[in-house]
Amino acid sequence: MKRRVVVTGTGVVSPLGNDVETLWDNIKKGSSGIKQLESEEYNEINTKIAGYINDFQGEKYLEAKEIKKYDLFTQYGYAAAMQALDQSKVNLDTVDKDRVGIYIGSGAGGLQTLLHNHKTMLEKGANRVSPFLIPTSINNIASGLVAIKTGFRGPSFSTVSACATSNHAIGEAYLNIAHGYSDAILAGGAEATITPLYFAGFSKMRAMSTENDTPKTASRPFDRNRDGFVMSEGAGVLFLEEYEHAKNRGAPILGEIIGYGSTTDAYHITAPDYQGAVKAMKLAMERAQIQPEDVDYINAHGTSTPAGDISETKAIKEAFGDHAKHLKVSSTKSMTGHLFGAAGGIEAIITLKSMAESIFPPTINLESPDPECDLDYVENKAVKGNNTIALSNGFGFGGHNAVIAFKKA
Repeated sequence: MKRRVVVTGTGVVSPLGNDVETLWDNIKKGSSGIKQLESEEYNEINTKIAGYINDFQGEKYLEAKEIKKYDLFTQYGYAAAMQALDQSKVNLDTVDKDRVGIYIGSGAGGLQTLLHNHKTMLEKGANRVSPFLIPTSINNIASGLVAIKTGFRGPSFSTVSACATSNHAIGEAYLNIAHGYSDAILAGGAEATITPLYFAGFSKMRAMSTENDTPKTASRPFDRNRDGFVMSEGAGVLFLEEYEHAKNRGAPILGEIIGYGSTTDAYHITAPDYQGAVKAMKLAMERAQIQPEDVDYINAHGTSTPAGDISETKAIKEAFGDHAKHLKVSSTKSMTGHLFGAAGGIEAIITLKSMAESIFPPTINLESPDPECDLDYVENKAVKGNNTIALSNGFGFGGHNAVIAFKKA
């Protein structure tokens, strides 16, 4: 018999706050975390806005010498993981550490460490490259550091599937616990990709918004005037736990994961094929043993790209049929921007808070809806309403799709 899996802790680092309650308060208000980039390094790049974080206090979680050593994505991931453990009230002295794992993914890993050392080598020679370059730039090091600090010896690795990374981490952790291999797993993603190189690459793709003079309204999913996504950074990590294990120790239960669907488009490296998203949503519902009519809300992938938002709208309409027009659908990336590998972790947490407080978060900046995007996107202001079962969508370059189904605690 499949075991039930619940969430007992959450943690975030984000452009809208470096703890869950601050993030959620800003989401309910419809605040934007997007700002102009001041550095001259971006002068030749078309996009000069981002959801960057300028108030992260790494010293709350790590010693000064560790902050110097570890890439920013690792620091973000570790901070979010520690918040999740703290909320879960798990006792590190008594929990069976052989049955607790860590799945913290990242799309790019230690990009800033890599770029810094490459510059050092070009300017000062190979002998000046840091001996920590490799172990601090690889994607799995966030999971590795959390394991070292906590002593968790269960399964540990880093998922890498672009923008679907966190959803894959959460989904695979859910399956591991459900089938009895682990009792608990920290799962989510961390990302720190705000660099001129990544901006130049995405700019050449014409994938990012160039609304540089109005950063707070630049991310506008489902709006006819959207012109691309806005890059952000941060981390979102959940502590997943087997229900009886959580209940027996009196843990706070924040919500339940009841299904997970994972598919691949097998179509194009960047362009979406909505049929893959359709199947992922259907699989999540099928495995959750629910009908489309049971779903109240979808936290959409909704990146604010012209093709992506239309594709996801088509997918929702096909997956839900007549019920699609009764669903609440919102893209919280309109407020947070797009955190790539960390997006699904933060959006899972927002979805859990939405269910707990019976509030549907808004899609802000939706002033002129695209005629091809014709669902209820909770335009511009949060609304109250019953939210018992919800999906959180994540779709990544390469055609990777991952959808999580949640149930209210």
